[in-house]
Parts: sequence; C-alpha cells; structure tokens
Amino acid sequence: MVTSQSNSSCLRCGKNSLLTDDDTGEEFCSKCGYVTSEKLQSTGPEWRSFQKDGGSDPTRTGAPSSLTIHDMGLATVINPQNRDATGKPLTASMKSTIERLRTWDSRSQVHEPVDRNLRQALSELNKLKDKVAISANVLEKAAYLYRKALEKKLVRGRSISAMIAASLYAACRDTETPRTLKDIADAANVKRKDISRCYRLLHNELELKMPVVDSIQCIARISSKLEISEKTKRYAIKVLQEAQDRKESAGKDPMGLAATALYLSCVQNGVSITQRDLAEAAGVTEVTIRNRYKGLKAGQTSKLEV
Repeated sequence: MVTSQSNSSCLRCGKNSLLTDDDTGEEFCSKCGYVTSEKLQSTGPEWRSFQKDGGSDPTRTGAPSSLTIHDMGLATVINPQNRDATGKPLTASMKSTIERLRTWDSRSQVHEPVDRNLRQALSELNKLKDKVAISANVLEKAAYLYRKALEKKLVRGRSISAMIAASLYAACRDTETPRTLKDIADAANVKRKDISRCYRLLHNELELKMPVVDSIQCIARISSKLEISEKTKRYAIKVLQEAQDRKESAGKDPMGLAATALYLSCVQNGVSITQRDLAEAAGVTEVTIRNRYKGLKAGQTSKLEV
C-alpha cells in the first residue's frame, strides 16, 4: 500500500497525522483510524502506461490531431509490428492475415473523390515543407485554407499542385513568413502564373485579409545568403525603420527595399559588395536597387542636414 502524508489535521483527534492511500483513494488518520474521505481525485496526467515494468510511457495517447493529416490523425492504425498482445511473434498464417487487413484498412480510409483529392494535396504539402523550410503553424494554416477551398468547391477543374502551392503562399503571407512567390513556385515545380491565379481566387472567394509584408524581415534572409556581418544588418534595419516612419516604403517591393537598405549599409560601413550580388540574393533586378537607393539615400541626407 502506497501512502503519502497530508498537511490537514484529523477531524476526530485533531492531530496532524492524516495519510492518503494512492491505491484506494482513501484519506485516514494514522493515530485513531478515522477515514476522512473515501474518494480522491487524481491530479496526474490522463494517460496510463501499459508496460509490464510500470513505466511512464505516454504513448497510449497518440499524436495530437492535425489539419495537415488527411483524417486529422484520428483514424485507427494497425500496428506494423507483427506481435500479439503478449509480445510474442505472430504465426505465418496470422501474419499474412494481418498484412491483408492493413491493406484493406488503408484502402477503406478514402471513399469519395474529395477525400482522395485532400489526401493527395496534403501529401504534396508535406513534401513542400522541407523544400521551403517553414514552421508547423504555417503548414496548419495552409492545410486549413485548402480545406476551406475544397468545401467551397474551388479546387474543381484546377490543378491540385497549384492550389496547394497557392494555399501555402497565402499562409506565408498571413503569418508574415518571408517567402516569395518564386520560392513557392520553384519548390512546387509549378508555373508562377498558375499559382498567382489560384492565389487571387483564394483571396477573393475566402475573403482573406493579408497583412503588408514587412521589409525588415527580409534582411536576415538576404544577409544570410551573402554572409553579411551583424553590424551591417543592424544599420540596414535602422534605415528601413526610418523609411517606414517617413512612409517611403508604401507600395514598394519589400525584397527590393531590403536589398537596397543592405547595399546602403554596406556603402556606409565600407563593406565591398556589388549590386548584382544583392539583386541575385533578393531575387530583384539591379535597376530596382538603384532606383530605391536614390530615395533611401535622400532620406539619410536630409536627416543629417537636420
């Protein structure tokens, strides 16, 4: 019997000698034997271990539900280990039966064309995860947008690859993750024009309200490709913050502004770098950097004059 000491006093004898039996849930006095409570609420986790050695393995609960899984992780899966409940290996005949059951179980999970569509789309989204290097919350948002589009029958007659790529791009925009349309198109191996068309469809039909992309978040991405120092990055962030205060960044490409701010910072700190290198890292043209450079430098000059 496992017991634990309680800080309460006995109601009969008044002594601080109450004990709690963790097996039966009773609370009693060790001096006079008075039972103060017959039931005890467990404050531990809901899972329990089925191991023989009484371990604390919480695998009984399974993985949490997720929108990125076709059945949201709520389906029953036949254990791939060919062992029975006691841990003994299955016989040859029973092993073939279980294999046949696994096959039919996987086939029976998808019945309707909508389910097959969703399963294929989420499979492609899982492949894009490593190529674009995005977090789990962005994936959840992309899966949510695709499920909404599937409910409104926006996927009918359109490419699954283009729609899931557009959903991923919309999720990146919504979570302010610095990923361009070209990055998504290259990773999904889909034309940029097709993704743009599907993205506009999602934006209009689902009534999405996308935040403006912050150009400051693009600095770390560009500087990591070119191995620019931290001092240069901080000065570029300061330049962009001042440009945002003057409302000069409104309506301009955030990647172009970030590349221009880095170029201005490199010039000010004496770092040797070309406009072509910055343009290739940011995915913009050299003409864009030169045009934005005039405005940012004029703002810095006016600040020094003041």
